[in-house]
Amino acid sequence: MHLAASIVSLAAEAEHHGNVMLETLPIAFIAVAVFGVLALVTVSYKNVAHRHADPAEHNDETTH
Repeated sequence: MHLAASIVSLAAEAEHHGNVMLETLPIAFIAVAVFGVLALVTVSYKNVAHRHADPAEHNDETTH
């Protein structure tokens, strides 16, 4: 019975955790950083279509 009691006590000690939010906070910071980088990449491609279009389409001196 001593072995079973020690297994139960080890299981009880293993279940005790600290503040769960503080343990997962680094993962949240990493996720925010990744999405921030993805947002910067998205914003950097904002005017790519405008830059690669035909220059005659963007000439203000032409009359329609």
